Amino acid sequence: MVAIITLTIIAHTKARAIRWHRAQTVQPCTKSGFLPLSDVQSTLAAARVQCHVRRMNKPTDNPADPFKKALAEATKTMADDPEMTVSFSVDPPGMNRDGVRLPQVSRRMTRDEVLLARGTADAFALRRKFHDEGLSARYAPSGQLARDIYDAMETARCEAVGARAMPGTAGNIDAKIGHEADRKGYGQITNSQDAPLPVAAGYLVRHLATGRDLPQSAQNVMNLWRGFIEEQASGTLENLDDVLADQAAFARLARKVISDLGYGDQLGDDPDAPDDQDNGDEAQEDQENPDSTGDDQQDEEDAEASPERAQEEQQDQSQAQVTMDDSADMEQGDETELPEGEAPLEPPPAAPHSDADHNYEVYSTDFDEEIRAEELAEAAELERLRAYLDQQLEPLKGAVSRLANKLQRRLQAQQNRSWLFDLEEGTLDAGRLARVVANPTTPLSFKQEKDTEFRDTVVTLLLDNSGSMRGRPISIAAICADVLARTLERCSVKVEILGFTTRAWKGGQSRERWLAQGRPQQPGRLNDLRHIIYKSADAPWRRARPNLGLMMKEGLLKENIDGEALEWAHRRAMARPEARKILMVISDGAPVDDSTLSVNPANFLEKHLRDVISMVQRRKAVELIAIGIGHDVTRYYERAVTITDVEQLAGAMTEQLAGLFDSDPRKRGRGAGMRKAG
Repeated sequence: MVAIITLTIIAHTKARAIRWHRAQTVQPCTKSGFLPLSDVQSTLAAARVQCHVRRMNKPTDNPADPFKKALAEATKTMADDPEMTVSFSVDPPGMNRDGVRLPQVSRRMTRDEVLLARGTADAFALRRKFHDEGLSARYAPSGQLARDIYDAMETARCEAVGARAMPGTAGNIDAKIGHEADRKGYGQITNSQDAPLPVAAGYLVRHLATGRDLPQSAQNVMNLWRGFIEEQASGTLENLDDVLADQAAFARLARKVISDLGYGDQLGDDPDAPDDQDNGDEAQEDQENPDSTGDDQQDEEDAEASPERAQEEQQDQSQAQVTMDDSADMEQGDETELPEGEAPLEPPPAAPHSDADHNYEVYSTDFDEEIRAEELAEAAELERLRAYLDQQLEPLKGAVSRLANKLQRRLQAQQNRSWLFDLEEGTLDAGRLARVVANPTTPLSFKQEKDTEFRDTVVTLLLDNSGSMRGRPISIAAICADVLARTLERCSVKVEILGFTTRAWKGGQSRERWLAQGRPQQPGRLNDLRHIIYKSADAPWRRARPNLGLMMKEGLLKENIDGEALEWAHRRAMARPEARKILMVISDGAPVDDSTLSVNPANFLEKHLRDVISMVQRRKAVELIAIGIGHDVTRYYERAVTITDVEQLAGAMTEQLAGLFDSDPRKRGRGAGMRKAG
């Protein structure tokens, strides 16, 4: 009976539904808003087919790949170089002879990612098309600040010429400029002394050449210096449009602008000066010194042609000089004779510059400096730079807090805390409280916690402050140092934060002395070191916190000589009283110093770094580990891990530090995710 009733209800409901649909088919669509039933059915059938086709043909590749491919082809076409390679990477953008490296575009393809990639690609393509490297090098100034102004103006010229020929590139490059200016905090600068003059000069040239307003942060930097630049060089800049398309003429104009701004002493020799003047000066010098005519030049040519012959001649001259000195001493009389049986006292040999390699040479250490971070900037500037670093840290604050808490739990869990009971002093033992209540004079009712295994530990963080770390890598390094120092301090582990760079580009005062002394062969390290102490091991983190902002300071990051910096940090760690010492190096690759490598073997600095690493690992007094920022450093360090972005920081750094404090040496390598160099 129930089944019959159910079937009747279903049939009745179905009949009503059919009558309703038939009624809808006779009503005009415009009045009812419904489609006829037949149209609805056909539409649904077509939709099902389309969904099935889409499901069958759904692409499995990265949705950003078509955009990357199109952008790469457009970049090659714009640069007029079909053989150029175009790659996308999380590493900082760059360009070399073979190709360009563009910012990575994720699967989400956000608007900012697309605009930044397009703007960077356009800027590199225009420079490759309109820039002649040989011509630029001919007119390039010798001083660093003048060279920076010259390069910034040349970059602006290439972009302006490209914008005139291809107006679409102007907006793309505006997005790139705005991104870089915001990242470097140009919008918050209020004093022209804090704004980089070369960057402002480049912005001004681009603005005058294109007539376009710059992004807000870039406009702020340009406005801070615009009055000064136009006051000093307005007459020269009037001819900007006439020379924009001619790189040689523009280079001469740029040198004139640099001279107008007061940096003419950094220009070096005039490349357009006639050679007759030099020949006349040489002829006049030869007339004044007829005996030395051609001798010096011949000696230099012989020395360059045969270094071994030159060395032998130098030894012969030294021996001849010693013989003449001995003869002169004999002629002076008996007062110079030594008592019989005594040898002349010789000065002790100079201490080697490196304990790892006694043959490692340094031309001069007179201009090296070991300096605290607070001595390189005013307190107000450090606070401003720290605030800028905190802005970059803001989106990651949650992840950083989770990292710190997770790392602290991992370390504290490995403390294996234990107590000593039945003591006459210490903390009252609750388990023996009844005994104390019954007899307050009862001894042996206290306990003390035993020291943990790793509490007597110091960790040294050595940060690469080279120019190649500028931008995202140095921010990652600073954030790493911030997180590690705060977390380890919570666990009663002392932390020292050090940085290394050079005082100047292209050699500094050491190179100037080398040039003044006749350019001796194989001078060794030829630059002025700058070793920075951001936080000493005994200083509390709250006092040293603003110092890490110094890494955001424009102009601080220059060359990197890793070997000597690592040896310096190792010596500081060895002087500490802690029982366990850990040295962590945060770097982005190989040591580079143009001044040193230009007059020494190409592997001079790299060999010394390997020697220092070998010495540290051989002595085993300090545990050495390296963190590569965007570059694989396992070819130098036996224990190393690579971080390409801050998002990888939580997992990698937590496991790494927890592994370092693991009591089982076999677990240390696995827990830290370290790989041996191949």
